[in-house]
Amino acid sequence: MKRTILLCTSALLAGSLFAADSSPKDDLKAAAKKLGDNYSWKGSVENAGGGGFGAGPSEGKTAGGTTWLSMTRRDTTTEAVLMGSKGAVKTQDGWQSLADAAKDDGGGGFNPTRFLALRLQNYKTPAAEAADLADKAKELKKDGDVISSDLTADGAKSLLTFRLPGGGDGPEVSNPKGSVKFWVKDGQITKYQFKVQGTVSFGGNDREVDRTTTVEIKDVGTTKVEVSEDAKKKLS
Repeated sequence: MKRTILLCTSALLAGSLFAADSSPKDDLKAAAKKLGDNYSWKGSVENAGGGGFGAGPSEGKTAGGTTWLSMTRRDTTTEAVLMGSKGAVKTQDGWQSLADAAKDDGGGGFNPTRFLALRLQNYKTPAAEAADLADKAKELKKDGDVISSDLTADGAKSLLTFRLPGGGDGPEVSNPKGSVKFWVKDGQITKYQFKVQGTVSFGGNDREVDRTTTVEIKDVGTTKVEVSEDAKKKLS
């Protein structure tokens, strides 16, 4: 009997020590994983000092491996559907596969639909993005339900740049810095926000970027995604 009590006590102590050794980063990774693949979200991107490309609200849903997105930039709202490595985006001419939308139309100049299609080919849902942001954090600290940190210089730089079509060099980034904050409730991430600042040089022009991205997560486990027949036909 004494031996049984001793073994139970040892197990409880070991469990307590294991929990005590859990780091804020471990907690975040577990909170992101707990979201699973069924939830909805609303996001916003704000650029201090002006709108700029990429600023605006968005919303999304993911369930059973299918993700639906709606992004508003200036006066234009674009829908997209992602399913594994396949995807489709709704353009002025109807739904197009990501592969077709990402092709160079030979017209020269900036094509926002093509740029978006290229970005969507590497899109991360919030659960994956939150885990990635945890890896870009310098030193995560927990204060109640909030976990926050400054970003590493390399982490901030990666969030300020992008890859050009055809694998060309992206913009140069100098003085990158940023911060990230997560809200966790009942072991799940309910909201996260990251801010990045830096000088982005592209085509001989310097631009000061001060961008804040906020994502709020909801409807975990109860989200449904419906895909139109026209979109399904273009998934490739």
